[in-house]
Amino acid sequence: MLNALLMIDSAMIVILSLLQSGKTDGMSGAFTGNGGLNLFANVKERGSEKVVSNLTLVLGILFFVLVIAIRVVK
Repeated sequence: MLNALLMIDSAMIVILSLLQSGKTDGMSGAFTGNGGLNLFANVKERGSEKVVSNLTLVLGILFFVLVIAIRVVK
């Protein structure tokens, strides 16, 4: 049962990660260095971006809880 939940959670994380919009310049920015990686930029997510981001975070936490639960049960 826990294994099935883990597979569903993993699939949902992949789908939600693909739905998130990129916050960088893409491949051209990686090669040219435009903008750089600014981890401390004040970027506000709004609307559906915030929902997808928060849901991804919750599913990521659930993933680790399920992995630990599976390990404890076995």
